[in-house]
Amino acid sequence: MTGLKNLGLPSLLFGIIFLLPQNVYAMHIMEGFLPVNWALIWMLLALPFVIFGIKKIKKLSGEHMNIKMIIGLCGAFAFVLSSLKIPSVTGSCSHPTGVGLAAILFGPSVACIMSLIVLLFQALLLAHGGLTTLGANLFSMGIAGPLVAFYIYKVMKKSGTSTSINVFLATSLANLITYMVTSIQLGLAFPAANGGVLISIAKFMGIFAITQIPLAISEGMLTVIVFNLLLKYNENDLKELKVFGGDI
Repeated sequence: MTGLKNLGLPSLLFGIIFLLPQNVYAMHIMEGFLPVNWALIWMLLALPFVIFGIKKIKKLSGEHMNIKMIIGLCGAFAFVLSSLKIPSVTGSCSHPTGVGLAAILFGPSVACIMSLIVLLFQALLLAHGGLTTLGANLFSMGIAGPLVAFYIYKVMKKSGTSTSINVFLATSLANLITYMVTSIQLGLAFPAANGGVLISIAKFMGIFAITQIPLAISEGMLTVIVFNLLLKYNENDLKELKVFGGDI
């Protein structure tokens, strides 16, 4: 694991976060914003994925001790990227998610648990998201996004295109799907007076698209760089751990 230590990426990523200006707005659905019934529904829907993800991480950790350091790197990457908030409209913000990298390397179940930890720290330390809305935020960022990243990468890999293109498309589209799911969550909870749920969903998607599309492209490009660095310095470790393009 000397290559990973030489990268120094975890220290760099955590260092960046303390240089960022903070504000109280967040693209994660904020604390107390969702009606109680919807908050509970999303928590219940996310629970099976969390249970499965914990079992998957325990299994991988028991088989390969070195995997924890690489998962930690992916967690640092997701924590920093999803904390980079860019003002959108109506007082909200957009941000990258950073979870596509873990989904590609370890599978979406591991990315789910990593996202859960990231969301908890952000809610408690940065007022980014919330505990009552944790289920909804986890479902969009830690379940829907990683599933899309994982399967797009797998399909693109079989098509014979370059790894960089595969990673870029997987992580960019995962970012967009995360915000589509968030828009659906908000639309369901707050249907428009004229037009109902569908109109409300369309309005939320339109709001976030202004800043989210360029962010998705940027996240895809940055993830390609980090992915290639991991392959350069830790290719043997990843192949030995059998996590490169691992199962669900």
